[in-house]
Amino acid sequence: MPKVEPHRLSATSLVRLVEGGKLTSEAIVRSSVERIADREPVVRAWSHLAAEAALARARELGSARQKTLLGGVPFGIKDIFDTADMPTTYGSPIYVGCRPASDASAAALPRAAGGILLGKTVTTEFANRHPGPTTNPHDPDFTPGGSSSGSAAAVADFMVPLAIGTQTGGSVIRPAAYCGVVGFKPSFGLFPPAGMRINTEALDTVGIMARSVGDIALFRAAVMAIPYTAPAIPEIAPRLGLCRGPHWDDAQPEGRAVLESAAERLAAAGAAVGETELPAECAQADEWQRVLGSFEGLRNHMPELYRHEALLSPELRNEKIALGRELTLDSFRAACRGAEKARRAAQDWASGFDAILTLPAAGQAPRGLADTGSAVFNAVWTQLYMPCLTLPAGSGPDGLPVGVQLVARRHADEPLLQVALWVEQRLCEGER
Repeated sequence: MPKVEPHRLSATSLVRLVEGGKLTSEAIVRSSVERIADREPVVRAWSHLAAEAALARARELGSARQKTLLGGVPFGIKDIFDTADMPTTYGSPIYVGCRPASDASAAALPRAAGGILLGKTVTTEFANRHPGPTTNPHDPDFTPGGSSSGSAAAVADFMVPLAIGTQTGGSVIRPAAYCGVVGFKPSFGLFPPAGMRINTEALDTVGIMARSVGDIALFRAAVMAIPYTAPAIPEIAPRLGLCRGPHWDDAQPEGRAVLESAAERLAAAGAAVGETELPAECAQADEWQRVLGSFEGLRNHMPELYRHEALLSPELRNEKIALGRELTLDSFRAACRGAEKARRAAQDWASGFDAILTLPAAGQAPRGLADTGSAVFNAVWTQLYMPCLTLPAGSGPDGLPVGVQLVARRHADEPLLQVALWVEQRLCEGER
């Protein structure tokens, strides 16, 4: 059989090979660097690449011969996280060349666990709507999604096996679905946000991407600094709630077809699949998302507005910031109260299932790079603080990936990963 290059292997496989003395961290990093050199002119996933520093760190880890959770595996991190040894630009010309004094927790924790930070991945401007240069690895004429554009594209294109992003609306799940990788947004507050450029305090959530559920579980342990135990596939088939959601009319034909096909395949494999709808208390979720994001967004972008307003994109100035100027404190408080009520109702509702099966996006990635796609299939789950995971499940009319999304009640992150393993295995079996 032909030898598989290290950059194409999973993180869990790479860690085993390093621990077994069959591969070195330096060889893994070098393979990733060579892949990036070959593909970056097309994909443009990186805002900064620290190849030589990563190779030097890999050699240090190899010399130390110390067993670590991530075993010298490389990862990328979205360029809204501070890094002391690399520039942090937040996707804005205002911060070109900016060098923070310290690492964000999301950068430091995987490093402490033996991961090697290969560089900063492209983000949209301040993780909002104005896109960067990244293309979809499956076809450069299509968007990779946003705002964690570079992280999703880098993992999908085998540049790194692991990457970190953030989600305020749908910025982990949607690009992961568009690029055909596994994206995971944990329950709100479980991944540390320290050192991350804040967009909306009430919603911002650190998330991760990989090419398998097993790798998500490994990386999650590193980012949370908790003991790692590989998740086990449940012996009993899960109870899945098929939720088309309030935006079903906005779904593309391929999105509808892939979700319904997945539901049928999983039911045939033994899952108890029942149709369900969001509680009535969630009916105003879109409006609350808009109010929370714009009210806090205006205030969080005041440093740039005060000194560099002309360097902000028209999208940010004329949409989120403009709305933020119109909103009152009473409207913000009302949105906070409504969202809290919805979270309580959703917790009770989701407790009736092992996971909710729904769409991560309308369908395949839209053509063009001017827009990163709609977040209407993501924002409600972010606002409800529920853990979400997307899996590749099919393809669209242009051959681009189409995914499905699994959602669980808040703080049921570990059970969600177990259900996701079961679903991943059945969906992969169906493709053979």
